[in-house]
Amino acid sequence: MTTSLKTRDETEIRLDPQDDRFDRTSIMLHWVTVLLITIQFASIWAREAISHQSDLAALLLSLHRAMGLLTWTVVAAGLIWRRYFAYVPDFPTNMPIVQQLVAKANEHSLYILLLVVPATGLARALLRGRPLDLLIWRVPALMNPHPALRSVFAAAHEAAATVLMILIGLHIGAELFHHAILRDDVLQRMTPEMPSRKPLLPASGIDKRE
Repeated sequence: MTTSLKTRDETEIRLDPQDDRFDRTSIMLHWVTVLLITIQFASIWAREAISHQSDLAALLLSLHRAMGLLTWTVVAAGLIWRRYFAYVPDFPTNMPIVQQLVAKANEHSLYILLLVVPATGLARALLRGRPLDLLIWRVPALMNPHPALRSVFAAAHEAAATVLMILIGLHIGAELFHHAILRDDVLQRMTPEMPSRKPLLPASGIDKRE
């Protein structure tokens, strides 16, 4: 746990980092990725529910593609941060080795798919041989049309997205299981630390008179 001291004016001085949570940058990158993935799935599902010829469908597809590229960038930055700068807390001491290995395998698979899904989606779009809309940006055609290769990347994109959704579901289920059933601190490893509230008055300043 975090070690701290208090001065006479009740100011808290932290002596060492929080040892049961990831560092703040890792936590921020994690939740930004969650938000981007949510927008991607929501936008493509909404597009499938309406006419593909409408202006709204075009906007949703543009949003989906833009968030995909941003996701790739954020995940790549997160991997670099994780490799060289991040603070990674240990698993709970009572967590079996098998569970730790499964958790690591799920995590590594998620990272791989979070890079593969946007990459295959971008290849699928570029192989149309047409300009590409990314919200306020319009990317000119960079490749000649290649229907056969495009269909390969389209199938890979959809398959990878399906596997990603399954792994996300397993990841969420495991975190909730640890929190609600095992009642350990696995879930809080990636949650922001809530600031502690200071008393309105120092203990010595409270009027104890009846």
